[in-house]
Amino acid sequence: MDSQDLQVLAALRRWMAQGRRAALVSVARTWGSAPRPAGAWMALRDDGRVQGSVSGGCIEDDLIARMRDGRLAGSQPFVLTYGVTRDEAARFGLPCGGTLELLVEPAPEPARLADLSARIEAGQLVRREVDLASGAVRIMDACRGDALAWDGQRLTTLHGPRWRLLIVGAGQISRYLAPMAQALDYAVQVCDPREEYFTEWDVPGVPLLPGMPDDAVLAMAPDPHTAIVALTHDPKLDDMALLEALKSPAFYVGALGSRANNAARKARLLEYFDLSEGEVARLHGPVGLPIGSRTPPEIAVSILAEMTAVKNGAHVARPEAMAPAGAGCGAR
Repeated sequence: MDSQDLQVLAALRRWMAQGRRAALVSVARTWGSAPRPAGAWMALRDDGRVQGSVSGGCIEDDLIARMRDGRLAGSQPFVLTYGVTRDEAARFGLPCGGTLELLVEPAPEPARLADLSARIEAGQLVRREVDLASGAVRIMDACRGDALAWDGQRLTTLHGPRWRLLIVGAGQISRYLAPMAQALDYAVQVCDPREEYFTEWDVPGVPLLPGMPDDAVLAMAPDPHTAIVALTHDPKLDDMALLEALKSPAFYVGALGSRANNAARKARLLEYFDLSEGEVARLHGPVGLPIGSRTPPEIAVSILAEMTAVKNGAHVARPEAMAPAGAGCGAR
């Protein structure tokens, strides 16, 4: 499953190869409440066809009109601002007087688009820099911790897998979780030493690591942009991975299991392993938000929902009383 950036790039490259005029629109800055964050992309074709988005719809309609009547023409990038006044914000559907500053590239260079697309598909983290005065575009390697920057003259955006996810277990849930996470710009790896699962793993772009899960966690050197999820439901595998993961700065650590199994797991980790109560308390278990999920794809959705909430600093209550004490191993 491609990320949003790859979908926008693919549309641009396809349209331009067909001889169509196409523009790339980036959200450079927002004030107040805005439907899309800075860095969001939208591709526009000369007939108004769209890929991606920069708002909830009203601004897209205005951009489509501008594209059709030739106001998004030329070769030099330029800035458009929406929502400067409260009346204009209301007109374009921006809540609470929000404002969007957009950088429009009316004629992106196909070779640069191809280079960026290839790097993202190869799993690289990339910086793309657009200079407003010269129109020059530079594509460079990025480092984790780099951030979007806009000073009114130069826009630097990040593309590629900005987050990492290690999944312990190559079972059915992982087959749904891995591509969903890729769509959210995670670089995904799976570890499972069990031959029965190892030989059948075939999810594109998601390597299966050899060896034991604890070794995989250590080799990954987790940082605050890393999530680790244990899904084998086998204590011999999950517990070893969790031992290392909970000591790390990973922003999210979760494990599959019912509430009863999770309570037993936490007791085990405290009694037999060198983990503090604070470290064990970091464990998200049962993994995922309680959305009544039962099937593997539903469980994958619940896991990604909780990961996203934690990543974005959103507090989500976990009403465990909603689920019966004997709920299934992965029921969320």
